[in-house]
Amino acid sequence: MQLDKLLHGGDYNPEQWLDRPDILAQDVELMEKAHVNVVTLGVFSWSTIEPQEGEFHLDWLADIIHNLYAHGISTILATPSAARPAWLAQKYPEVRRVRGDRVRELYNRRQNHCYTSPIYREKVAIIDRKLAERFGDDPAVILWHIGNEFGGECHCELCQNAFRAWLQKRYGSLDALNKAWNATFWSHNYTEWSQIESPAPHGENAVQGLALDWKRFVSYQSIDFYKWERDCVRELAPKAEFTVNMMYRFNDINYFDFAKEIDVASWDNYPTWHKPTETIEETALDTAMMHDLYYSLKGKPFLMMESSPSFTNWQPVSKQKRPGIAELSALQAVAHGSDSVCYFQWRASRGAEEKLHGAVVGHDGREDARPFRETAEVGETLEQMAFVADTRRVKQAAIVHDWENKWALEGSCGPRNCGLGYWKELACHYNALARRGITVDFVNQESDLTGYGLVIVPMQYLLRNEFAQALCDYTAQGGTVVVTYWTGVVDESDLCYLGDTPYGLTDLLGLRREEIDALYDGETCHCAATDDGAMEADGSILCEVAALNDTDPATPLMLYAEDYYAGCPAVAVHAFGKGQAYYLASRFNADFYNDFYAQVCEKAGMQPAWPEQLPAGVLATRRGDFVFMQNCNDHSVDIDGVELEKYSTRLVQLEPVDEDDES
Repeated sequence: MQLDKLLHGGDYNPEQWLDRPDILAQDVELMEKAHVNVVTLGVFSWSTIEPQEGEFHLDWLADIIHNLYAHGISTILATPSAARPAWLAQKYPEVRRVRGDRVRELYNRRQNHCYTSPIYREKVAIIDRKLAERFGDDPAVILWHIGNEFGGECHCELCQNAFRAWLQKRYGSLDALNKAWNATFWSHNYTEWSQIESPAPHGENAVQGLALDWKRFVSYQSIDFYKWERDCVRELAPKAEFTVNMMYRFNDINYFDFAKEIDVASWDNYPTWHKPTETIEETALDTAMMHDLYYSLKGKPFLMMESSPSFTNWQPVSKQKRPGIAELSALQAVAHGSDSVCYFQWRASRGAEEKLHGAVVGHDGREDARPFRETAEVGETLEQMAFVADTRRVKQAAIVHDWENKWALEGSCGPRNCGLGYWKELACHYNALARRGITVDFVNQESDLTGYGLVIVPMQYLLRNEFAQALCDYTAQGGTVVVTYWTGVVDESDLCYLGDTPYGLTDLLGLRREEIDALYDGETCHCAATDDGAMEADGSILCEVAALNDTDPATPLMLYAEDYYAGCPAVAVHAFGKGQAYYLASRFNADFYNDFYAQVCEKAGMQPAWPEQLPAGVLATRRGDFVFMQNCNDHSVDIDGVELEKYSTRLVQLEPVDEDDES
C-alpha cells in the first residue's frame, strides 16, 4: 500500500450510536476538526451486521462509510470474526474453545473461537463474502483488516486431530518423531498417532519437543485461519490489500511467518508511560524496539493501528499521558517507519469493559478536552509531514529475533528457570544502538543478511545449521557479528548438539563453550579489561565459561575477575575472513553496551543519525532523508544553538541517502 499522506484516525464503533443520529453527525464534524482522514470500521460488528443467522444488515455500514468518504475520510474495513454473536455460540458449541484442561469455554469475551472448526470457518466465510460483495470495489475502503489481535489456543478434539495431521506432515513417521522428541527418555515413545495430545496441566507437559511443536502448530493454525478469511474476501475483491493488528512482545504467533501473508504490517501500541521505575527515554526506547520490529517484518513502512490518546483502562495503573507525550509518542512511530497514527478508540463507549478506556472524544463529547485538543494538534502536524509517507529506512544493524528460539529457550528447564529475560537481553543491544542513532532491523534465521554492517545474535539457543553457516559467510565477506552467551545449544527439535558449541560457530568466534553458570537475581561477577581492551563491567544472569581455540584463537578484550572462571574471556574478538566476530559471555550493565557498541559501530563504519554527541535523553532516528530528534526530557535542551522544548520533536532534512549504502 503506497500512501501520499500519513494516516490519522482510529477505531470507530458507530453501531453503538445508530439510535443517536446527532452523535453520528457530531462525530464527522469533530473528525474534520481533528484532521482525521481514516477510520477502522467493523471490528466487532458481527451481531449488528448479522443479528440472526442468515439475516444481514449492511445498509447502515454503507451509509456511514460513504458519509465519511464524502468528508475526506477513508475506511479500513475489518472482518468481524474476532467476536462472534451469542446465537452462533449457542447453536454451534464446537466453535467455542477448549482450554488446556480440556474444559470447553462458555460464551465469553472475544478472540475465543476455535480456528479449526469447519462450522466457524463456514460462518466466517459467509459474512466475509457479504462484506466483500458490498465493499470489495468501493473506493472508500483502502485496506482490509482481518479479525483482531489474533491469539490464543484451542485443545478441542478437532484441534487434536489437526495437530496430529500437522505432525505427520512434519515428520512422516512416528520413528522420526520419537527421535526428534528424544521420546525414549522416561519411556515416552509413541506407537500410534492417536496417543499424541497437546500439552495439558494434568497430562503431558515434560516432553519439550512436543511443547515446542505445539507452539509451532498453534502459530500455523492461527495463520491458516487468517489466510482462510483473507482468501474469502480476495475471491470477490481481487485488488484488495490486507493487514492484521499485531501486539507488543506477543508470544503465541511467529510474526515473521504471519508477515508473509499480509500486505502491510500493523500493530497496537500501548506503552506504560510515567512509571516510577523507568524514565521517559527508557519507555520510548522500549516502544521504538517494537516499531522497528514491525517495520522489519515487511522491510517497509507499517501502520500503528491502535494507540491511546490519553490512557488505557486495562493496565495495572491507567496513567494519563502528561502534556506533550501524545505528540512525542505519535511522532516517534512515524520516525521509526509508521505511515499512520491511529487510536483506540474515537469515541468512548458508554458501557461494557472498555467504557473507561481513553478516547479522542470522551463521554462529555467536548472538543475543548485535552485529549481532543492534543489529537487535533497531532493531526495537523502529520499533514505538514506528509512528505515522509512511504519513505524507507537505511540498512545498518540487525538483531536476530526468532520466535521458535524464544519458545525453546523459555521451555528449556535450565540453566535459569526464574526468568532468562529474553526481551531484556534484546533491549541491552537495541538501546545502546538506538541511543547512538543507529538504525536497527530485526531478522530471523530465514533472513538475508546482505547489506547489514552489523548483525547481533543474542541468546540464539536454538540455532539452525543453515543459519550458523550464513553467519560465517556473512562475516567472512566483511560483516561484523556479535554473538552472546547461550547460543548454538540445540537444533530445531530442541535436541542438544553433540560436540563443541556454540554449534557451527567455534571457528567463527575462535573459542568454544565449556560450561555455563547461573547467577541468582542481584548476584554479579566483575570483569576486568585486558591489555587489548579498555572495558570493564559486571556480568549477571548467566556467566558462560569459554576456552580459546588451540589454533587461531580469539583475542580476549575483557576477562572474568572473580569466581572459579576468573581469567576466562568475558568479551573477545576474532578476525574471520574479511570481517570481525565478537563474543559476549554474560549480560552486562547498560554502560558497557553503550561503550562497546560505540567502538564496534565506529570500526564497522556505521554513521549515527546525528553526527554530534546529543544530550542525554535526546534520541535521533533517521527515516529516508530526514532525522527526527526527540527530546524525552522534562526540560528543554540546546542542540546546535536550537532549543528543543521538553517532550518535543525536531525534524531535520539531510542530504539524500543512498539506500544501497551498507553503512
